[in-house]
Amino acid sequence: MKGKKQFRHGKFERREKFNGRTSHNQEKIYMYGRHALEEALAKAPQTVRKVFLSPEAAERDLRENLSKRGIPFSLMKSNDAAHLVGKDAAHQGVIAVVDPSSLVVDFHVFKKSLKPTEETILVLLDELTDPHNVGAVIRSAAAFGASGVLIPEHRQAPVTGAVVKVSAGMVFSVPLVSIGNVNYAIQGLKEMGFKTYGLVMGGTSNIADEKFEAPTLFIVGNEGRGIREKTLELCDVRLRIPMDPRCESLNASVSAAIVLYEWSVRHSRAMTNTK
Repeated sequence: MKGKKQFRHGKFERREKFNGRTSHNQEKIYMYGRHALEEALAKAPQTVRKVFLSPEAAERDLRENLSKRGIPFSLMKSNDAAHLVGKDAAHQGVIAVVDPSSLVVDFHVFKKSLKPTEETILVLLDELTDPHNVGAVIRSAAAFGASGVLIPEHRQAPVTGAVVKVSAGMVFSVPLVSIGNVNYAIQGLKEMGFKTYGLVMGGTSNIADEKFEAPTLFIVGNEGRGIREKTLELCDVRLRIPMDPRCESLNASVSAAIVLYEWSVRHSRAMTNTK
């Protein structure tokens, strides 16, 4: 089926439908870059449907790895890469067709397998629209021991090739969880014992003072308006990051990285646990 191109932050990215449906969990995307492919093959090979390689990138070990896993591949012509992912994409001669429906797990399925302890941390994205922020948050979540990243199905940047690239392949290392209703998901996690922290400019609690002694849910709000009011009302703590008054605010993904690091300092074992 012929795909359509979408323009996202200066890069064309082709997205194709599965079974005629348009939900982002039912589309396949083009992932690019050798490191991202290697992470996918090591952590989630079931998501890779086909690989396109430039003659320069088609080393024997990579071709053998793909053949061993039964993943078809073909050599690209000189202009194929620009047609697939745009001329500005740093693809390194490696482009893979990925099925994100094999990567993203439903919230109800995820919740059934979740056995939270005080070493458990989740990150919920509340309508982030920049795929670069989404990818960066996922990368930080993987780096600091998160057990999952919760991604709304609506009004939220979905998992795309740009997200995979920015995450440095970490989308294959930390569970990505699809949620239909943000507030319903938060209520369900609170019933399981999670303490909920909203990242808020001018929040009432300083991150340096938090001990994070319960299963933790961090909520990262939209780049412009922050966390929606009804969602903010469900937060047990409105968390702030102390900073120089000359700085008005921090990028959403930077804020997430800071609080995840602060949490990891108190829970160093979480980064060595098998997720």
